[in-house]
Amino acid sequence: MNNPYRPEKYEITGIRREPACDLTFRVAASLPVRSGQFVEVSLPGVGEAPISVSDFGPDFIELTIRRVGRLTGALFDLRAGDGLFLRGPYGNGFPLEEFRGRRLLVVTGGSGLAPVKSMLNRYLGAPQELQGLTLAAGFKSPEDVLFKDDLARWGERFDVRVTVDRGGAGWPGRVGLVTAAVRELTLPRPDQTRAVVVGPPLMMKFTLAELQNLNLAPEHVWVSLERRMSCGLGKCGHCKIGDIYVCADGPVFNQDRIRRLAD
Repeated sequence: MNNPYRPEKYEITGIRREPACDLTFRVAASLPVRSGQFVEVSLPGVGEAPISVSDFGPDFIELTIRRVGRLTGALFDLRAGDGLFLRGPYGNGFPLEEFRGRRLLVVTGGSGLAPVKSMLNRYLGAPQELQGLTLAAGFKSPEDVLFKDDLARWGERFDVRVTVDRGGAGWPGRVGLVTAAVRELTLPRPDQTRAVVVGPPLMMKFTLAELQNLNLAPEHVWVSLERRMSCGLGKCGHCKIGDIYVCADGPVFNQDRIRRLAD
């Protein structure tokens, strides 16, 4: 009988430096991943942490990681050819069937762009699945903008709006909170629009308020939550909110469901 808590070792085939303090690890792994899911990443004797899958293919997954603690610090010492341990994938992912044939609005804050990257790449290759797509991505500063090459590619096909809280010399784009970029939008048919929001809690709170002002119904909005996930299986209770387990029932939730939960 397989032990669901036992990770498997996989090889790192490439490491790409991202802005600020992020690295993207490409790992040789054939896993049944869906956009929005996460894996548990570990190193023996160091620790384990849930990490969103930022991209994937038939024989690889990518993990975009920020250096914030002991485990991520140890991961940053690894090189291509080294191994790390994974278990998963876990979680439900984004409801792509619900988006089919509709206009999709994606709003992200900071590293919240990573969990939606694979979904955006999917629609870049199959734009006929949607009526249209708008991405509003907010970052603290120009130096913090993630996936610049991908943003440029997505911008050739979709409506992409990148904004930074603090601009600077040489920054040609928007300056201001991502909620302001959302406020500028017009939705001719809100009933035919679906939205995804991923980012820090405060950013998501105010973005959801802006979406309400755009007449988007809560049942047409999804958020991805990160809350002290540990086991990934809904057993330890670290991520429990009310009667749900973020790791097992989510991490993607319909707004209509989560707004009734007392945190």
